[in-house]
Amino acid sequence: MLADVLRPVLPSLSEEIIEAIAHEVPEYRRPMNGSFGRAVRTGVERALTRFLDDDDRGHRVYFELGRLEMQEGRSLDALLAAYRVGARLAWRRFVDAGREAGVPPDELYELGEAIFAYIDALSAESIEGYAAAQSAAAGETARLRAQLVRLVIAEQPPDDEELAALTTDLGWRPPRRLAVLVIDDTEPVALDAMTAILDGRTVVLISDPGAPGLHDRLERLLRGRRAAVGPGVPRRGAARSFARAQLALSVLEPDGPRGLVVAENHLEALLLRGDPALGDELASAVLAPLRELSASAQAKLTATLRTWLDHQGRIEATAAALGVHPQTVRYRVGQLRELFGAALDSPDGRFRLSLALRLS
Repeated sequence: MLADVLRPVLPSLSEEIIEAIAHEVPEYRRPMNGSFGRAVRTGVERALTRFLDDDDRGHRVYFELGRLEMQEGRSLDALLAAYRVGARLAWRRFVDAGREAGVPPDELYELGEAIFAYIDALSAESIEGYAAAQSAAAGETARLRAQLVRLVIAEQPPDDEELAALTTDLGWRPPRRLAVLVIDDTEPVALDAMTAILDGRTVVLISDPGAPGLHDRLERLLRGRRAAVGPGVPRRGAARSFARAQLALSVLEPDGPRGLVVAENHLEALLLRGDPALGDELASAVLAPLRELSASAQAKLTATLRTWLDHQGRIEATAAALGVHPQTVRYRVGQLRELFGAALDSPDGRFRLSLALRLS
């Protein structure tokens, strides 16, 4: 049996392969001791034994070798090169041993094919381990990023010492000022900034909120996505920038065109719509007299009231804006006086009416 012919070669072949790996693979040119040396030695010995015994067990050894490469910060190139070195030496030594034992050439050719197919299988196992380690590392990084961002945008943010461990691990230097960008999805964003996924949204800490052209760049980058950026604030005030961006996403045209909303450009709207329920109550109370009219009359008087208030009570300007005769405006204003009384002549009353119209 071929395995019986080749088995005596294994002890010396293992040492030869280990020496060749250390010599030919630059990343492995170091003493074969400690956990690294044990892993390499175990991998070589088990690989040879498994091959001769046609044993498909032991998957974990080569999975772990791949995982170890990822944890050591190396690519898989070195490990796969080591496998090729081992395959080449094993093929050479097995052929020599087979010839001495009179093994037919056809069997030796088949042996070569089997060796390289086997190395492909080991490589696949290590690739799987490497990918698993990458996935775990990415998950841990995402968890740390989320933890850091949550701390920074908290109402009671930590001081620099509390952040030190996380910022060091993630390579992020807390800026003096920042702005918080909130994107209403979890798709990747091509920004060189601290980014995390929180509650189904992407939250980005922008470290240079005063950079020239920042908003233009963000608009180009985020075209087609719903996003809002809060104001630039001192780092310990990040909660305010985050809250402003969240509010902008919630109340400014949630079903409107996608793109970037710069919260600072919509302060009046954010103030008016910050509490939608309260705004509805105010509009309903102040404009209640109009509710008693027919739909047609209500629409005409509502438009006239808003335009008249916007033009500070000027009849000619109101008529021009509405496209009606000034006498029509005078008649409608007379109707409005019957409905709202002194409120039309009071600064506070006109303010409340104007506010209610914008909230309705």
